[in-house]
Amino acid sequence: MSVTKETRALLSAPDRFYIGGEWVTPSSDATIEVVEPATEELFLRVAEAQAPDIDRAVTAARTAFDSGPWPMLSHAERAGYLRAIAAGLRERAADASQIWPRESGVLFPIAQAGMSRIPNVYEFYAGLADDYPFEERAQPTGGGAFGLIVREPVGTVAAIIPWNAPMSLIAYKVAPALLAGCTIVLKASPEAPGAAYLVAEVAAAVGLPAGVLNVVTADREVSELLVRDPRIDKIAFTGSTAAGRRIAAICGDRIARYTLELGGKSAAVILDDMDIAQAAATLSQAECFLSGQVCSSLTRIVVSRSRHDELVEALASTFSQVRVGDPFGDGVQMGPLAMRRQRDRVEGYIAKGVEEGATLATGGGRPKDLDRGWFIEPTVFGDVENSSTIAREEIFGPVLSVIPAADEEQAVEIANDTIYGLNASVFTHDVDRARQVARRLRSGTVGHNAMRTDFGVAFGGFKQSGIGREGGREGVAPYLETKTVILNEVPEAYR
Repeated sequence: MSVTKETRALLSAPDRFYIGGEWVTPSSDATIEVVEPATEELFLRVAEAQAPDIDRAVTAARTAFDSGPWPMLSHAERAGYLRAIAAGLRERAADASQIWPRESGVLFPIAQAGMSRIPNVYEFYAGLADDYPFEERAQPTGGGAFGLIVREPVGTVAAIIPWNAPMSLIAYKVAPALLAGCTIVLKASPEAPGAAYLVAEVAAAVGLPAGVLNVVTADREVSELLVRDPRIDKIAFTGSTAAGRRIAAICGDRIARYTLELGGKSAAVILDDMDIAQAAATLSQAECFLSGQVCSSLTRIVVSRSRHDELVEALASTFSQVRVGDPFGDGVQMGPLAMRRQRDRVEGYIAKGVEEGATLATGGGRPKDLDRGWFIEPTVFGDVENSSTIAREEIFGPVLSVIPAADEEQAVEIANDTIYGLNASVFTHDVDRARQVARRLRSGTVGHNAMRTDFGVAFGGFKQSGIGREGGREGVAPYLETKTVILNEVPEAYR
C-alpha cells in the first residue's frame, strides 16, 4: 500500500447538523451509513435530516439574510471570510484527501492533488471583490439625472451536491454565493456527506456569522422540501438530468431561480489526420478518472468507418491494461464504482449493449482478482449505433462506445444527435480544423485532443445538460439580481 488509511475520526460531529452557527441535535435518530466502495466496510455514519431539520436550516438561512449582517457587509469584508475558509481548508487537506476516496472511490493521489487546489477557488472569488461590476453607472434615457445598475444577492440559496466530486462542487457553489452576499443551505449527498461536514467545521472555525452556511444530509424525498420552500430564493443543483427536470418544474411553478448542471453523453470526434494510438491512450486515461463517474466523460467516440476497427483495437489494448484496485494501492490506475447500485447499473448497460448487437471488444465483467468492492473492468464497445441504448443514455461508468461515421460531416451530426450537450472534444493535429469543428458542436465545453473542462473559465451545458454556468467570473452572476436605480440628482459619491 502506498499510504495508510487513517483510523482516527476525520470529522468531529457527524451525528449532528450545522445550523445557525451551531452543531445541533437532529430531530430524529435516523442515520445514513456510508460504505467504503473498495472494501464494502462501513466508513462513516451521519445524521439523516427529516422535515423539521430542513425547516430549521431554511429558517436559519432566511433569518441570516433578512436580519443578519451578512448581506450588508462590503464585498471586501465577505472576501475576508472566503480567504479564511481557504486557509482552513488547506489545514484540513489531508482529511479531505482521505474522505473522497473512501466515499466515491477516486484514487488517493488524485484526491491529494484535487484537495490541494480547492482553497484556490475560495481565493479566486475573494479576489473578485475588487473588480467585479457589482455596481455600474448607467445613463438614464427616460428621465432622471443619474442611473445605476446594482447587482445584489439573490437571497437564500439551496446548494444540492452530488456524490462524485463533492468538495469541488461545493466550492463552486458556496464561494460565489458567499461573495455575492447570499446565505446557504448546503444539502450533502447521502452517499458522500463527508466533504460538506468538513466545510461546515471550517466555517465554524473561522467564525462565519450564524446562519450564513447551514449543512444537512438528506435523501431525495426530504431534499425536495428545500426546492419547494418559498423561503429559498435559488436552487443550485448538480446531478442527474431526471432530477434536474423535477427541480426545474417545481421552481417554474413558484418562479424560483435555479442553475442546473446535469448529465452528459459527450462525444470525442476523431478526425482522419489524428494518430489513433495517441487518441486511444488519451481517451483511456481520461476515462479512468473516478472510474468514469463523471458527467463530462467522453464516452461516445465518433470516428470514420475506415478507421473504426483500428481505433477499437487500440482502445481495447490500452483500456484492458488499466490496473484496477484499491484507491490507496501502489500503481492502481482506476478504483471502484462508488456503490453497489452503481455497479449494478453499469453492468445492466453492458448487458444491454451486447443484447442490442454492439461488439464487446474488452472488459464487461468484474476483475477476477478482486473479491470485494464495487469494481468493474474497463469496457470498450465497437460497432455502436448512435440510436442504441448505450449511445443514448448516461452510463456513469468506464464504458466507451465507438460509433462509425461516413465522414466528418456525419461525425458532427452524430456528435450533436443527443439530448445532452455538456462536453465534447475534437481530435486532430490541425488546430484550425479543431476550432472549426468545435464551433459546430452543440456543447458547453469543447476540448482539443483531450477531455478538457475548466471551472476556472466556466462550466455548464447546452440542451438537457443544464441551465446556467458555474466557475470563473461567469459563476457569480447566478447568485445576483440586477436592480436599476434612477435618481434625480448625481449622488455625492459620484460627483
